[in-house]
Amino acid sequence: MQVSRLFEIIYLLLQKERVTAKELSERFEVSTRTIYRDIDTISLAGIPVYTEKGKGGGISLLPDFVLSKSMFNEQEQTEILSALHGLTKMHSADSDNVLHKLSGIFNKTATHWLEVDFSEWGYEHEDFWKSIKAAILERRITEFDYYSSYSEKTRRRVEPIQLWFKAKSWYLKAFDLVKQDIRIFKIMRMQDLTVTDETFTERDFSIMQCEDSEQEAQKPLKKLRLRISQEMTSRVLDEFSGLIEEQTDDGSYIVSMYWTEDNWVYGMILSFGEHVEVLEPEHVKEVIREKAKKIYDRHS
Repeated sequence: MQVSRLFEIIYLLLQKERVTAKELSERFEVSTRTIYRDIDTISLAGIPVYTEKGKGGGISLLPDFVLSKSMFNEQEQTEILSALHGLTKMHSADSDNVLHKLSGIFNKTATHWLEVDFSEWGYEHEDFWKSIKAAILERRITEFDYYSSYSEKTRRRVEPIQLWFKAKSWYLKAFDLVKQDIRIFKIMRMQDLTVTDETFTERDFSIMQCEDSEQEAQKPLKKLRLRISQEMTSRVLDEFSGLIEEQTDDGSYIVSMYWTEDNWVYGMILSFGEHVEVLEPEHVKEVIREKAKKIYDRHS
């Protein structure tokens, strides 16, 4: 028995005063006997549905009934509606439709105590998200250009598995058909996405280990300690929460972390301008001095 059919029957009964078993059987393409079995199941679940025989009869719910009285308490309703409201921010038509239906069933609107918006400020990429979603749900092989943290461009061909949102960024978890293993790709580094018509069957991932798409090329993690002035407090709290060793008497912050040493890290340090000082390791100080000198020479 399909739960979705039972849910839609309840929804239809809430929207209409009365509906016949024949109408429901034609809508769902099942026999009237199946419909009556569904009605018995709905009744056993505690929902007050009843039938009337004869002319003008049909299947109805008791007047003023709303689903909240038998299925969900107030807190559960609010949690469900709030979660669906957040999903609509990913421009999901399905989520928006379910939100509308459940709002009607619960006889209440979503309480917007939490606003979730995954889009960039001033930036929309709706077609991209729709394509990724379709590729995952329809199990379609996907191709795209990918730029590593070293700005190396490669064409990837993958079986998309799942979208991840972690550490302020979106990632695609996928089976790389070249590497023959699971890889993680940062969404913002993916270009020229193509969702092909080729489909794939789901793999057994229990024996595979998920790796970053660049893990095999990464350098060892090294400890990095910085002193950042008080003027950069907002950035320190945004980017280094949990990594602050101490705040000194002059208000500056000492932050410590283990990162892969690469051009991205150098760029991050330089982005703080005169408000940052590298404390360790010593050779990173020299790298930053050389890069700062090149910036100065270019602008002289």
